[in-house]
Amino acid sequence: MDRIIFATGNQGKLREIREILSDIGIEVISMKDAGITADIDENGTTFEENAIIKAKTIHQLTGEAVMADDSGLEIDYLNKEPGVLSARYMGEDTSYHIKNMALVERLAGVPDEQRTARFVCVIALVLSNGEVLTTRGDFEGRIGYEEKGENGFGYDPIFYVPEYGCSSAELSPEQKNAISHRGQALRKMKEKIEQLRNNG
Repeated sequence: MDRIIFATGNQGKLREIREILSDIGIEVISMKDAGITADIDENGTTFEENAIIKAKTIHQLTGEAVMADDSGLEIDYLNKEPGVLSARYMGEDTSYHIKNMALVERLAGVPDEQRTARFVCVIALVLSNGEVLTTRGDFEGRIGYEEKGENGFGYDPIFYVPEYGCSSAELSPEQKNAISHRGQALRKMKEKIEQLRNNG
């Protein structure tokens, strides 16, 4: 396996993935780089289902190894909303600044200990032979009271990380990759890829 198509149009995600997988000698290319434009119907009810749907859809078009992730924010006080609908919460074209402010407003008056939340990421890898591997990472924190930081994307500015005393968007890329949901899931997937290579 010399290259993997990563089923995303999100440049922030692609950058994180390339950084974490940079030392195993596999080229990670985007769907755009591979010349693929596909509308993927993410109709699963879990992060696992959606990640597999995305990876399988692109694999069926290309026959190549395809990796996809499905990730999102679960806020315990809001019954784990926005969850699998994180990217589509309040509409796909709504800016994250508006989404973030709406979530902060929904938690108005809720004390710190009830603002628990986590980012979840599931990575699915469909190998060229059709075999499916999945891994999962969870990044625990709390919902803050305002947006802070410029380094992240999406919901990072309102996601407070108690052990660092700052938002996810105030972490350096190195700090974030070391502890984030995507970093955890990718490192687990990297181990699986290395095991496959060693066994191959």
